[in-house]
Amino acid sequence: MGCAQCEAMSKIQLGQALGQTSTDKRVDILRLIARTGSISQAARDAGVSYKAAWQAIDTLTNLARVALVEKLVGGAGGGGARLTPAGQQLLDTAQALEAARQQVLSGAGVLASPGALALRTSMRNQIPCTVTAVQYKGRMVRVVMSLGRGFDGAGDATESPLVSRITLESAELLGLRPGMPVLALFKATAVLVVSAQSQVASADKNTLPGSIQRVARAADRSEADEYAVCLAGGMLIAGFGMAGEHLKKSNEVVACMDETAVVIAQ
Repeated sequence: MGCAQCEAMSKIQLGQALGQTSTDKRVDILRLIARTGSISQAARDAGVSYKAAWQAIDTLTNLARVALVEKLVGGAGGGGARLTPAGQQLLDTAQALEAARQQVLSGAGVLASPGALALRTSMRNQIPCTVTAVQYKGRMVRVVMSLGRGFDGAGDATESPLVSRITLESAELLGLRPGMPVLALFKATAVLVVSAQSQVASADKNTLPGSIQRVARAADRSEADEYAVCLAGGMLIAGFGMAGEHLKKSNEVVACMDETAVVIAQ
């Protein structure tokens, strides 16, 4: 191993690149490249497009801050790809982390929920959901999710769904399908809380009914107040009202957010 490779190995940001578990599709693609020696074959085996496989490599490379895959030119097969020493280190570490994680959870008698132990984010709203439909719209995908039953056992299939609009490559990398448990994330600043009587219908906007449980008044009465909205089943989401409109505790409201504001973690 040359000095340049040694330096790259010492600088690899394993914590950044392995924020998720080794079941992450991106790590799976690295594993398949190591096994097959081909990015296109790895994409086929992972069930994603060649473009999506490259997106996965690029994302992990950006997070690790060092090249993880190198292309091979020539040879009997016309070239291929292999992991760099840093890429192999990342893959080995991912596998070790997952084994240790499963051992700890098994010893504690705990079943892991999607991303709940590994994910750190500034997004305050993190809602466990189940994918009910994946709708393809050209290069975009609408992922329809059910909030299901909440903490108090309430909630059913008739409640308003939560929809996320993502790219085709992102949907492929997540391997989304009906029945899959996921985590929906969105910023409090992306949520507009309005009175239930307001007309907020929109083709590309989520509208979740609920009631205000907590109110944090703005210091300036002309600014927007912050609300904790209780949805069916007891789940809470944070959002902001319109400037100058001061809703009260127990008011029936609708929490609105664009479909593009909802991020999916798995």
